Amino acid sequence: MRRRDDFTLAVRRGRRAGRPNVVVHLLHPEETPAPAGPPLVGFIVARTVGNAVVRNSVRRRLRHLMRPHLDRLAAGSLLVVRANPRAGTARPDEVAADLESALDRLLRPASKGRR
Repeated sequence: MRRRDDFTLAVRRGRRAGRPNVVVHLLHPEETPAPAGPPLVGFIVARTVGNAVVRNSVRRRLRHLMRPHLDRLAAGSLLVVRANPRAGTARPDEVAADLESALDRLLRPASKGRR
């Protein structure tokens, strides 16, 4: 995902699940105005995470961790993974566990009592 409009749409209108190292926003394809295509994933790593070397390292790590989960996403969905400041100093296994936990929470069917 590269367009600002896609990021804004996913963050403002999508469902959210947060963990200490990452926050994940998911917008399902029926809520997107774009035609169905492959799922789009974008990453937000702010300056609060660290300097440029740390930010790029965190972005590469998140991209690598996200690859096996792409088949779980519906075609046409928008997913934004935002790194929290703790992600810059966290161990790789902690970031992986937080990402998987957040994705599991977003991808499980919603119960009738919660939205």
